[in-house]
Amino acid sequence: MNNGANHNCSPVVAAVSAGFPNTAGDTPAPAGPIGHLYVHIPFCARICPYCAFYKDLLNRSQTWRFCEAVLRDLDEQRAVFAISPKTIYFGGGTPTALNISQLEFLLEGFHQRLDLSALEEWTIEANPGSVSARKATLLHRLGVNRISLGVQSWDNNLLRILGREHNAAQAEQSFHILRDARFSNINIDLMFGLPGQTIRQWRQTLEKTISLRPDHISAYCLTYEEDTEFFARQSRGELKADPDTNADFFEMTMSILEHAGYEQYEISNYTRPGFSSVHNRAYWSGEDYLGVGPSAFSTVGMRRWQNLADYRTYADRTLLGQSPIGSTENLTSEMKRAEKIALSLRTRDGVPVPELERFTRQTNEFIAIGLLRQSNGTFALTQKGKLLADSVAGVFV
Repeated sequence: MNNGANHNCSPVVAAVSAGFPNTAGDTPAPAGPIGHLYVHIPFCARICPYCAFYKDLLNRSQTWRFCEAVLRDLDEQRAVFAISPKTIYFGGGTPTALNISQLEFLLEGFHQRLDLSALEEWTIEANPGSVSARKATLLHRLGVNRISLGVQSWDNNLLRILGREHNAAQAEQSFHILRDARFSNINIDLMFGLPGQTIRQWRQTLEKTISLRPDHISAYCLTYEEDTEFFARQSRGELKADPDTNADFFEMTMSILEHAGYEQYEISNYTRPGFSSVHNRAYWSGEDYLGVGPSAFSTVGMRRWQNLADYRTYADRTLLGQSPIGSTENLTSEMKRAEKIALSLRTRDGVPVPELERFTRQTNEFIAIGLLRQSNGTFALTQKGKLLADSVAGVFV
């Protein structure tokens, strides 16, 4: 799967929910129709050793039942909330691991159930090797207008270390298939800080990516997440992160992509003008969103909840008319403020000055040492500050 931001990985307090929040007082009514949907498709042909998102091996005997459960889940959401999607994001897992008939069933189901007249962006994550010309044509015909392609690296040795099922040639072929299917908004996902990766390999990956002229590039540093094979290997001393080398990778990324005409509008995301992710910008700015599928999060007003992270149990409960919610959290104003600061600080727009007025001493110190800059009524990270983004944000949250 892509190692990017999506809504099945937000923080949540584990507290068992009594049911779907559809009774009076459970969830404050949003100010207007909810404009953002995340749909989690957990199936993968292979489990990557670094991935901490909820996923499971593809089981063809379960996928049709799962697709029916997703649409039933959407029906239950529609019964509670007014939904007028501005963005839809199918993440995973590997959504394109579903076959053509299943993708058609799901996407047509969304068309039948929702008014999509205001839809600006419909993204589907895809892994190279799971993209065919017929599948790409179907997705384009049914309204998907953005693809996020999980390339990760153009080096075959590094792809093997990552446990990816594709090679560099298949990744390039998949990109051209999508262009031939008239997709004019394609993101390529990349990772740096990989075991054994050299600066030269990373430069070559960036240059190869630029040569294809994707509309958007996401470049993430590998992190060793709990409950992954890589984390276990790191714990045994077999793998080790090198913060200094990772900083070199990051600085190279910013320099090369900026020189190639890509704007860094969030620490890990670079766009050609006009192609920033509408869905992710909504998430970073704290707008309400609904999650459909196992492990997917929803946040509406001051409440956040997460569906069960087991697709079989999720399907069982949903198809029986029972709540698929596994945990829920009541947010406070302070929690919302902290989230907004942490996420906004990662973006080009930064944090409005009034949000940090209680931290005058700290902001002045960060400005003095060149980590923050103040302009146009906001505090934003400098190039140097981006290298220490988490540490800077930690002072304010």
